[in-house]
This record gives sequence, C-alpha cells and structure tokens, in this order.
Amino acid sequence: MNHINRRTSVKKMIVGSLAASVLPLIKLNASPMKNSNLKGNVNHAVCAWTFGHLSLEELCKSIKKIGFNAIDLVGPKDWHILQANGVDCSMCNGAEVSLEKGFNNKTYHEQLVKNYTEIIPLVAKAGYKNLICFSGNRDGMDDETGLQNSVEGLKKVIGLAEKHKVTLVMELLNSRIDHPDYMCDKTSWGVELCKRLGSDNFKLLYDIYHMQIDEGDLIRTIKNSHQYIAHYHTAGNPGRNEIDDSQEINYPAVVKAILETGFKGYICQEFMPKKENKLASLEEAIKICDI
Repeated sequence: MNHINRRTSVKKMIVGSLAASVLPLIKLNASPMKNSNLKGNVNHAVCAWTFGHLSLEELCKSIKKIGFNAIDLVGPKDWHILQANGVDCSMCNGAEVSLEKGFNNKTYHEQLVKNYTEIIPLVAKAGYKNLICFSGNRDGMDDETGLQNSVEGLKKVIGLAEKHKVTLVMELLNSRIDHPDYMCDKTSWGVELCKRLGSDNFKLLYDIYHMQIDEGDLIRTIKNSHQYIAHYHTAGNPGRNEIDDSQEINYPAVVKAILETGFKGYICQEFMPKKENKLASLEEAIKICDI
C-alpha cells in the first residue's frame, strides 16, 4: 500500500471559512441510477484517493457512467463538486488529525473535539450522514487504557453527532502490514468501544482487506458484529489491488453475507488499481460485488 497517499488524503482540513460555503444538499438516492445495469441490492461507492489520477470532477462523471453515484473520503472544501454532479459523499472526512493520532490518546482530545465540533454540523448541513474517525496508534498503551480514553474523548462530541443525525465511524485497520501499531485493529476492540459508548451514532467501518490480514474469518465476524458496522471497504489481498481472481478474498460470498444481515449502507471500493485501464478495474469490481 502507498501509505503516503492514504495518510495524506485523510489529513485534517482547515475548515475556517468553509461553513458559509457548504450549501444544503437535497438528499441523494443511494440506490443505483436509472438505466444502470446494476441489480440494485448494493449501494456502491469508491474512495476518491485510490483514483487520484483523475480529478474529482472526472471521477464523478466516470462513476455515473458505470452506474453508481457515491464517493468516500471527501472533505468540505470539495463537497460542492459532488453536489454539482449529483454524487453523494458516502463517507466524509476532514475532522481527524491523522490515522496515528486519534481518540485513544488524550493528548489529541482538545484538537479532535474542536475539529469534530466544527465539522459535524457541516456534514449535516450538506445532507450527508457518515464522518470518519480513527483510534490512533498504541504508542505503548494497553487496549483497556485506549478504550477508556476513546470513550472519554468521543463522549464530548457524540451528543452533537446525535443532535445532527451524523454517525461517527471508526475505521478498522490492520496493524501487521499497512498501519503498524494502530489500535483499532480487531473487530472485538471496536465492538467493545461501540458498546461502551452506547450510541447508534457511533459505529465501525469494517475494511474487508484490513480485517482479512489481521483476523480472517470474515463472514462469521460480519454476521456476529453487523449491528455495529455502518460501512464497508474493499481491496484485494495480498497487495491491496484489484478484487479479481488474482487475490484470496471471495468477494461475492462476503458481499452476500453482508446483504443477508440486512445492511443498507455503502460498500466502497478502496483498492489501488495496478492495471493500465484503472476505470475498467473499477467497473469489474462493482460487477463482482453487485450481488
């Protein structure tokens, strides 16, 4: 994985004067678009950073040609581009400090509370629902201390999220390969955090690629923990590339299991295409997951 690309894409945005520029958005229909060949059972999305060779405007137009209309990890300064193209922001970012500096460390609570207090109302005003957050790295901290610190920090903003009907979504990332020392690297830790917070406005982003690396047993875990999961990411393992038959995850079976839980959120492609025709890879991935 290209760590720099992902980490750069989720760095904190300076919101300052953005509040006045974020216009209310009529809620988009998450279902596949009219005249699409997609089956309509899955709400598809793609991460903006993995198709960075395209402008956001170009990516919007490209996904609509494929037949879906949602993009992950776009912050306030670029929402107007999505809105102009009738594309939903399926997972907002811009409030986090970094992947490594998150709610598990009290050192960053003041900045995080400030950031999320500013961004949550903007997410709601724009008509969006999901805002990403991260645990941060362990830095020698034990899991229980990390849980207690995360609860303390998140409680300072979860009431605002509830008020604005925005869901804070913490991403599960592997700590073996891509994000050494990241704390929220097991579903069980994330689920325990959800239970302690006790809010429907805090859930998990289950990244299938990351959890295949750190846990495996994907389908059983998804079925047992689905009520705590708001969002899914994909990528092929090993390599984080196309989700075709060159890698080990059986995506049709995993997506089928997700749908069987009654999931109505987004399943977002976050693989890094290595083939020359990157958009063809995206279209193939959408078809693979279109159960």
